[in-house]
Amino acid sequence: MTEPQLSPSSLGRRGFLLGGGALSVAALAACTSNSKDDAASTANVAVAAGDNAAKGKQVTIGFSAPAADHGWIAAIANNAKAQAAQYEDVTFEPVNPTNDIAQQIAAVETLINKKVSVIVMLPNDGKQLTATALKATAAGIPVINLDRIFDTPLAYRTWIGGDNYGMGVSAGNYVGATLKAKGVASPIIGEIAGIDSLPLTQQRSQGFKDALKTFGFSVGPRQAADFTAAGGQRVAANLLQAAPKLDALWNHDDDQGIGVLAAIKQAGRDEFFMVGGAGSANAMRDIKADNTVLKATVTYSPSMASSAISLARLVAQAKGMSDLVEKEVPSSITLSSATITKANVDTYLPLGFES
Repeated sequence: MTEPQLSPSSLGRRGFLLGGGALSVAALAACTSNSKDDAASTANVAVAAGDNAAKGKQVTIGFSAPAADHGWIAAIANNAKAQAAQYEDVTFEPVNPTNDIAQQIAAVETLINKKVSVIVMLPNDGKQLTATALKATAAGIPVINLDRIFDTPLAYRTWIGGDNYGMGVSAGNYVGATLKAKGVASPIIGEIAGIDSLPLTQQRSQGFKDALKTFGFSVGPRQAADFTAAGGQRVAANLLQAAPKLDALWNHDDDQGIGVLAAIKQAGRDEFFMVGGAGSANAMRDIKADNTVLKATVTYSPSMASSAISLARLVAQAKGMSDLVEKEVPSSITLSSATITKANVDTYLPLGFES
């Protein structure tokens, strides 16, 4: 993973669809009310299929996540709510989202005291919420750990999240293959990272570096921003000023990318192509329109929250994933990072989140 220790306000963040027969993609799009239709109108949801489509034991799923101050986090909350609304046998019990560690601990303890059937938790900080998850587990409440991983597997029944190293590999493979196809021998490849102190940023950059190396390329001008549009614009302006010529640029996060694209437009630069990260709807619309330097993005989809809710229901009902031989839900699921280009953007656009 993952997104772990990002300050929630700066969070940035992939492939989903678990277990074929267990789930099938159904709808997308939006939500603020409790109604099933409204909840599904802007979110990514999947409809249970096969044996798991039948109504089962009534279960209550507690849900805790950071405050929605970033497009990706907002989509996480919307997707979880919308997915829960797909099931007649699920009562969704979210607690107030917060970026305060102490408040999230207190909120999850409320869910423990209510004896919910299962908890889905995206912690502000996996390390600092580990003890609380262990407390829930000790109370007989399974925990589905969403994205930012706890310190020990003992704290969760199942972890589901993205692949930051894989994001970098996907971006590096696209950049490398595109430059090779163009016959560029010694390209200048820029990188605008997220927050450098975060393991997720380090993993993304390492994946990018390793993939480029397989093409005989390396990273040139590189700066770190902060997963915000303002930070992206500021850092991109500096990088563009320091690098009068680029052949390619990878920006780690599509929310941040709004600022990066603004800086590129302001500088009047278009001699290079750019790859984004996460898979926002904004970025995908730009890729489809093909009127900016942004030609691809690599996914880290908040649809993982929808899948986490489906997994929580199965765990609470002691069911497995119907396409798998095993009778239990797996203990760990890492989602892959797809590369979205103009050629396949229509397939992924319904899964995009608004930055």
